[in-house]
Amino acid sequence: MAGTAETWQHKDMMTNAIRMHYVSEGTGPLIVLLHGFPEYWYSWRFQIPFLANLGYTVVAPDLRGYNDSDKPHRGYDIPTLLRDIVGLIKGLGYEKAIIVGHDWGGVLAWNFAIDYPEMTERLIVLNAPHPGAFQRELRTIKQLRKSWYVFAFQIPWLPEFILGRHNAAAIGRLIEQSAARKEAFPPEVLAHYQEAMSKPHALTASINYYRTIFNRPASFLKDQTNKVITCPTLLIWGEQDIALDSALTEGLDQWITNLQIKRIPDSGHWVQQEKPELVNQFLSTFLTPQ
Repeated sequence: MAGTAETWQHKDMMTNAIRMHYVSEGTGPLIVLLHGFPEYWYSWRFQIPFLANLGYTVVAPDLRGYNDSDKPHRGYDIPTLLRDIVGLIKGLGYEKAIIVGHDWGGVLAWNFAIDYPEMTERLIVLNAPHPGAFQRELRTIKQLRKSWYVFAFQIPWLPEFILGRHNAAAIGRLIEQSAARKEAFPPEVLAHYQEAMSKPHALTASINYYRTIFNRPASFLKDQTNKVITCPTLLIWGEQDIALDSALTEGLDQWITNLQIKRIPDSGHWVQQEKPELVNQFLSTFLTPQ
């Protein structure tokens, strides 16, 4: 899939005291697509028109701190980020949505389904760990080594300096070098991410997601006792992820009662961009009534 013509609309909404930018396409039940680091709504460019054509209202926001959404100094803890999403859904005139998330967006998606089950019609997560599985695997040397960057991001100002130099060139290298299918990220695609991360305060805001893990660990390492996700759930996993071990996809039945897992052996972390046709096929099958 070489590219996708822009068929969506750009809009803004006030939610939870911030202005959130999003793109939208289609009509029907609501699907909310939550991106990760260091991305923005653009990471869903292959899924937005596809899902709209299936008969959904598809909304892909720039999360708090990213691209064209507001970048306040605080509010990067999970409860606040979830309230941003609640306000978005209700502001669009819906009471519930199909929640789809990748990377940090997947972390939020898991937590949204746990904390707002009445608003979660279905759940789809791509290469993001369930919080219970992540706590379990962080006890292993293998996952701790893969998570080195989380600790590096705790250093003040230095990560922003390194990542922001030369029009955020390091952001482009980070994405391209960590991809299993590097052809998915030609220079013109990486330029989009570099431009978004070069906007004032975007790097600090996005890194604050990681810093808040240490500043407010209870919002991230929450107790999973009696926190069972019962809605239909799909987990898609690119198995060549250099940051998240495939062990995170195992032993999830204790937390999710209705789970399907689709593994993609020849994809890395950026799975919806590295293997868009296959991901879209999985989405269509999961969303189609049997």
